[in-house]
Amino acid sequence: MGAWHFIHTSLFLSLVCIALSQQNDDAAVMLKLRDSLVTSSTLGWSASDPCQWSHVGCTDNRVDRIQIGHQNLQGTLPPELRNLTQLTRFEVMSNNLTGPLPSLSGLSSLQVLLLHTNSFSSIPPDFFTGMTSLTSVSLDANPFESWEIPESLKDATSLKEFSANDANVAGKIPEFFNDDVFTGLESLHLAFNYLEGEFPLNFSGSAMRSLWLNSQKSNSRLNGTVSVLQNMTSLTEIWLHGNSFTGPLPDFSGMISLEDLSLRDNSLTGVVPPSLGNISTLRVVNFTNNKLQGPTPKFADRVSVDMITGTNNFCLDKPGVACDATVNVLLSVAENFGYPASLADSWKGNDPCSPDTWKGIACAGKDILVINLKKAGLTGTISSDFSLISTLQELFLSDNMLTGTIPDELTILHNLTILDVSNNRLYGNIPKFKNTVKVEYAGNPDIGKNGSIYPPPGTPGITPGSPSGTGGDSDGSGNKNLATGKIVGSVIGVVCGLCLAGLGLFFYNRKQKRSSKVQSPNMMIIHPRHSGDQAAVKITAAESIANIGAQSFTDSVGTSDIHVVRTENMVISIQVLRNVTNNFSEENILGRGGFGTVYKGELHDGTKIAVKRMESGVVSEKGLAEFMSEIAVLSKVRHRHLVALLGYCLDGNERLLVYEYMPQGTLSRHLFSCKEEDELSYVMFHNPTLTQCMLWLAQHLEVDWSSDYQG
Repeated sequence: MGAWHFIHTSLFLSLVCIALSQQNDDAAVMLKLRDSLVTSSTLGWSASDPCQWSHVGCTDNRVDRIQIGHQNLQGTLPPELRNLTQLTRFEVMSNNLTGPLPSLSGLSSLQVLLLHTNSFSSIPPDFFTGMTSLTSVSLDANPFESWEIPESLKDATSLKEFSANDANVAGKIPEFFNDDVFTGLESLHLAFNYLEGEFPLNFSGSAMRSLWLNSQKSNSRLNGTVSVLQNMTSLTEIWLHGNSFTGPLPDFSGMISLEDLSLRDNSLTGVVPPSLGNISTLRVVNFTNNKLQGPTPKFADRVSVDMITGTNNFCLDKPGVACDATVNVLLSVAENFGYPASLADSWKGNDPCSPDTWKGIACAGKDILVINLKKAGLTGTISSDFSLISTLQELFLSDNMLTGTIPDELTILHNLTILDVSNNRLYGNIPKFKNTVKVEYAGNPDIGKNGSIYPPPGTPGITPGSPSGTGGDSDGSGNKNLATGKIVGSVIGVVCGLCLAGLGLFFYNRKQKRSSKVQSPNMMIIHPRHSGDQAAVKITAAESIANIGAQSFTDSVGTSDIHVVRTENMVISIQVLRNVTNNFSEENILGRGGFGTVYKGELHDGTKIAVKRMESGVVSEKGLAEFMSEIAVLSKVRHRHLVALLGYCLDGNERLLVYEYMPQGTLSRHLFSCKEEDELSYVMFHNPTLTQCMLWLAQHLEVDWSSDYQG
């Protein structure tokens, strides 16, 4: 009994000693703080117990609050502050404190840190290390030496408010400002700094309510597009004025709580979306000094509008008045090019045929005869709305970086004589124009490969007439029916043959041992980050990479490693895919197979996609090898009879493939039962040999169809 009493007494005394030691440690730190403040006498800190000092709070004799803001204090902060391990609030704002900020690493209880409006000279990289409870930070109005927001801030996973306005912050906005790191971040204020680079794509889906990035003082300032804003639907306050942002405004229809939108003093182009004016909470809009086009927007009387007349490129000055119909058509054409600034600078006013000539537009009276946009630095796709300019005779779009296909609608331009799309990145079939139309398409390596009836690019020639009656001779209904019969018969025969061959190869390959190494002719380093064209969330089909040498992939890949497969412009971030599939919701499931689930998604521009997500059970070395083999094969396939691979994602254990969406379902769904479809899906997706075989058959079948169709 006496022994137990002795043990209990010893433990009690030990705890008392520890508590007294910690209390004494806190007192020593507070004395250091008092001595470092030149004018501390104004605080009345004279008692021996700091828990009795004004503006200091304690719990269980441990200092947990120091609130000495607005006290006209001078001096510095001692490095011993990091020993106040129970500190929850540290407020020294609006004084005249100087010197470097000491590291406060390890203060895991600290929640509020207010250091703004002082004269601190620097901030250490490990300043935020271990601050796991931190919710609010204010560093505004301090003349720090040039610094970048440190990686140590990632430890503050509870962060809700971060403000460093006018604090000499440089570099790019860190990628870790996203919902994966800061799930509750509501306010990010980084105005009047030296930030540069594009708007971070990983802001997409953020629950932020207030975003200040305005008035950057770096040479290039913040730039690129602001399209990601449409996926930040919780925002109430957006201040991006005084930067170098370009491109069109996003769709605001999802931003139902937006109150304050300040975008003045940028280089934004395009038409102001009507969805902005429909937001009932909107109170402030600033658009002055941009290159906005189309009609001058009209807002409700409750909205305070900063939109000085003549500081944009609106067609008319009066708000709410529609543009001329021809102007609207040309602006629709420019939309497909991303509303380039080169066109916005001259495509203004309400008359494309006015003496103040619109770039590349030639008229006779009020009729547009020629559109010449060669070597205009254009990107994007060719708009089908060119077909609405019925008087158009010559269309020059050569020597740009246009992608996609030539719209079939251009064939209805009855006055067209020349279409020059040479030296771009176009692909697909060339529509059938009248015999009087000369089509120049040399310098597009992928054009005409999908069943084109034209000679190879670069061969002079006139487009043959259309057998469908849009110009040229017709074969007559009898020949059409005969050709149709041949096609249908060929389809049925080949489909049956392919299915039998596919099932045979499937059961054969199940008996074969797969190699542990995969030869991929299309390998490249893929960083697990967001990708896009001009900071927009887009998916771009891979370009031809036939000349890239083969490499072997043998390295193991961990969740934090850089991932790997060489195909250009096909990387899509996991965050984007989560957004477009509603976080892989059950409602978006298109189908399931042995190796994964396919989800339907929709991009911000309305493009529908199918996202195949591999099951976690197959994400092994073998599963990764099969995944990479699939990319290697499908990235080389571009054929109108096969679903196109648009992109992919490797993120930790996630393996996802993105295909074009087929709204009518798969052919196998119409021919076979669901069970057989799953087997056929496995064969197609996980047997590169079969895929290549089917492509070969489709190509040869296409030759027969083309002959019948022309005959």
